[in-house]
Amino acid sequence: MEPDADFREFARSRAAPLHRSAYLLCGDWHLAQDLVQETLAKAFRLWRRVRRADSPDAYVKRILINEANQRRRGRNRHPPVAVPTAEPFELDATDDIVRRAGLLQALLTLPMRQRATVVLRYLEGMSERETARLLGCSEGTVKSQTSRALASLRTYLDRTESPI
Repeated sequence: MEPDADFREFARSRAAPLHRSAYLLCGDWHLAQDLVQETLAKAFRLWRRVRRADSPDAYVKRILINEANQRRRGRNRHPPVAVPTAEPFELDATDDIVRRAGLLQALLTLPMRQRATVVLRYLEGMSERETARLLGCSEGTVKSQTSRALASLRTYLDRTESPI
């Protein structure tokens, strides 16, 4: 397969999962799309190196995380503010949407490194070893960052979620 066709196939197969991860890292669908486009553009420029990597998928995820970090540093973004919601009278399908939105809001309050470990470990299903390799840190750092992130998420959700 020629390099351009090889890259096109890779990009087609990875665009949706990359977009989901980007959204979880930044919390904005449009910014996530921009991050994925930048990520794939860089991957294309580096395609020979990416293709030869042990895991091209992990290489591109690392590019995505770097792009998200650069965007976050480039803006003076304040963490999202929790908006109190009224307790639903009766549970329905919208309750799941509210909870998902609350989880995303909680995720966005985490520092980027903690957020990346949670996204990679629990939403991408990567092992501690894979996550450490992708983030360029030790497995112990992944464990501690994940532990801190989960504790922060629990605290945030306990504070903001209304009892049912």
